[in-house]
Amino acid sequence: MIRELELKDRDLYLKMAHDFYHSPAVLHPIPDSYMERTFEECMKGGIYAKLYILECEGEPAGYGLVSKTFSQEAGGCVCWLEELYIMEQYRGKGLGSEFFAYLEQNREEDVKRFRLEVEEDNTRAKALYERLGYKSMAYHQMVKEF
Repeated sequence: MIRELELKDRDLYLKMAHDFYHSPAVLHPIPDSYMERTFEECMKGGIYAKLYILECEGEPAGYGLVSKTFSQEAGGCVCWLEELYIMEQYRGKGLGSEFFAYLEQNREEDVKRFRLEVEEDNTRAKALYERLGYKSMAYHQMVKEF
C-alpha cells in the first residue's frame, strides 16, 4: 500500500532517510537537518514536494520523495522521483513497481514527464526503471550549491 506521509511518520521517515543517505544508492551523505526540512516542507502541504510511505502487509517498508517542476522541454510539469527507499527485507516484493503505478495513476493532468536519477552501479534499480519504460538521457547534470 502507498499512502501520503502523516505527522506520526516523522521518526520513521527520518530513520529511513538517514539509512538511504548512508547507502551506496547516493553519492554522499547529507546532514540530518536537510531531512528534517524536507519533512517540514511536506507537512506544510506545499506544491513542490510530497513524501509517501510504502507499506507491505501493514508494516512500513520504505518511502518515496517526489518533487514537481515545470519544463519547457517536456511541455509542462515534470514529476521528479527524488528518492525511493525500500528496506532491505522488503526488496524484490514489487513495492517499487507498485509505487510507480500509484504515481502514474494519481498524476495531475499537467504532469507531462516523470524523471529520476540512478547511480550507475545500482543495477537492480536501473533494471526496474527500464522495465517500467524509463530511458536514459544523454545529459550530464551539473549543480552549484549555495
